[in-house]
This record gives sequence, structure tokens and C-alpha cells, in this order.
Amino acid sequence: MATDDGSKEGSTWPMPKFRFEVNFGGGAQNVAFQEISGLETETQVIEYRASNSPIFSTIKMPGIAKYGNVTMKRGLFAKDNNFWKWYSEIEMNTIKRQTVTIKLLDESGQPTMTWTLNNAWPTKITGTDLKSDGNEVAVDTIEIAHEGLTIAKS
Repeated sequence: MATDDGSKEGSTWPMPKFRFEVNFGGGAQNVAFQEISGLETETQVIEYRASNSPIFSTIKMPGIAKYGNVTMKRGLFAKDNNFWKWYSEIEMNTIKRQTVTIKLLDESGQPTMTWTLNNAWPTKITGTDLKSDGNEVAVDTIEIAHEGLTIAKS
């Protein structure tokens, strides 16, 4: 039974964070990632005091919004170098910017929360470390800068 706000009655558990999907540039194919971090935004604080203020302190006002870089880690697959191709397109002030959509999925695979990164582009790619005595999966890391983060409930 649904409540007035559209949620299921009795759904008091927080969402698990292990099921998600990522889409680059609105394409049809989703990219699987092992880990995503850096979905953050911050507003700078401006302190101001009017010259005729009777209070001997400043007031605080919101200033410019800042967005942190998003870091994504995924397994390395043979003949898949799409991120390296995207990174190689970087030249002075010219880069193919994309919209990146990250969706948190519920147990039935339906999106419950969506983060959209606007005008995203890769700032750093880190290849996997190599060890002759290791047995871990090879993991690439991409760091993405963006110009805006919007969050929507699905």
C-alpha cells in the first residue's frame, strides 16, 4: 500500500548502496563500476557586515557552489579502452564534455535516486597496479570533473 508521498508503507529501511548503474552521454549502454565516490557539493560562505549594522559581528550568506571531482573504479576488460580514448581528446580548452548519470537501484532494479553530472570530463585516469604474486582483479580508476550535480528521487 502506498502513502501520500508515493513511498511504500512500512519501507523504513535505508537503501543498500551496492546496486547502481552509470550512463555516459545519454547512450544506451550502462557501464559497470565497482566503486563511486565524491558525489558532493559545497557552497562557499560569504561573511558580510554592513557599515551601519548595530551588531558587532558579520552575517553569513551563501556564495558560489563548488562540486568535488567524482572518482569511479571498475574492472579492466580486454579491448575496452573507451576511457583512455575520451581522455586522449583533451587539448587546450577543448574536450568532449558529457552528461554522466548515476542511478541507485532498488531490489527490483528500478532507480530510486539519480545523480546527474553536467558537462563532465576526465581529469585523471589511473591504470591498475601490476604484481606478479597478486590474484586480484585489475582495476582502472577515472576521476571526473563536472560543472553541476543534480539529485533527483525516482
